[in-house]
Amino acid sequence: MGEMISHEKVPERAVLVAVSTHEQNKEKTEEYLDELEFLLETAGGVTVGRFIQPLDRPNSVTYLGSGKLEELHQYIKTENIDMAIFDDELSATQIRNLEKELECRILDRTNLILDIFAKNAKTAYAKTQVELAQYQYMLPRLTRMWTHLERQRGGIGMRGPGETQIETDRKIIRDKIALLKEKLKEIDMQKSVQRKNRQQLVRVALVGYTNVGKSTIMNMLSKSDVFAENKLFATLDTTVRKVVIDNLPFLLSDTVGFIRKLPTQLIESFKSTLDEVRESDILLHVVDISHPDFESQIETVSQTLSEIGAGDKKVIMIFNKIDAYQHEVKEEDDLTPATKRNYTLDDWKKTWMAKGSPCIFISAKDKENYQEFRDLLYHEIKDMHALKYPFDNFLY
Repeated sequence: MGEMISHEKVPERAVLVAVSTHEQNKEKTEEYLDELEFLLETAGGVTVGRFIQPLDRPNSVTYLGSGKLEELHQYIKTENIDMAIFDDELSATQIRNLEKELECRILDRTNLILDIFAKNAKTAYAKTQVELAQYQYMLPRLTRMWTHLERQRGGIGMRGPGETQIETDRKIIRDKIALLKEKLKEIDMQKSVQRKNRQQLVRVALVGYTNVGKSTIMNMLSKSDVFAENKLFATLDTTVRKVVIDNLPFLLSDTVGFIRKLPTQLIESFKSTLDEVRESDILLHVVDISHPDFESQIETVSQTLSEIGAGDKKVIMIFNKIDAYQHEVKEEDDLTPATKRNYTLDDWKKTWMAKGSPCIFISAKDKENYQEFRDLLYHEIKDMHALKYPFDNFLY
């Protein structure tokens, strides 16, 4: 019997590139590259190497300095790299010059995120939103995009609308953008009517950084089967479920995860998805406490909520994944001051509970502290219901 032929696609090989500045030191840059690596993994690629250059700011023409650029070029040739992915959004000029210098496909963080969104968009609505964001990203980079596509065989960063020569025309792209905006406006109006027609129920939305376990919590509370996966942006469409805790019904929605440097095109095109957050009464801000940089993730989410006009909502902090939390034990003879990495779970509980806003520490995976979580939700939703509908003869 002959050998079986594998038809599995070989993952594309990439090198990750970033600049560390006074505002973003090397440690922070490494964290961002860890995230970029996870993004690439989600898109189906593999990281072969990393390049970080300390600069006051990225070079406006080639992003990197000439010496580092030459070093990167040699590495790409030697290691047979398919693409170089940059952790910042690149201009059309930078992309054009980098392609010329490095002789490989050039992607930036925005392009990679858009690619993952395109891959994960399942419904017509999500697909329309992503398509709009892709066109808005492409428009200022049009010359490079289309000439490059003629010799492209597809792959990461190349999933997307209109890969034909006829679409080199900017007018066609602008017309498409206008058309998609109209299409979304219609759907937004329908969704707005749907939201207004919902019964007099308190509305709760799950928000948080991407991959913190929002969909798992949604499944746990609503006993529904919402897609949950250990990947970035597994959820694109807002799922709304009616949930009852004891005899108290409320509406619970799951939303798209936030991320650092979230492309502005996506915030714009996912406006309706974010309306679900804006029009909620209570936000459940889910945090992955096992992530070494979870405080910075909290900051990113809070900042994004402010940007979309939801910064003044009632927030309950849900610290998830306590089953995976690990702290660095400080040796007794170690004279260096303790850092937050030495905090135990109890230290974090005391820190956050002292802040006064409602918070709970759970493991959605193991259902640890699930009853306490339900009790907290019950009381907060009951109070909100009494506040919103004081004349409602609802029996608690």
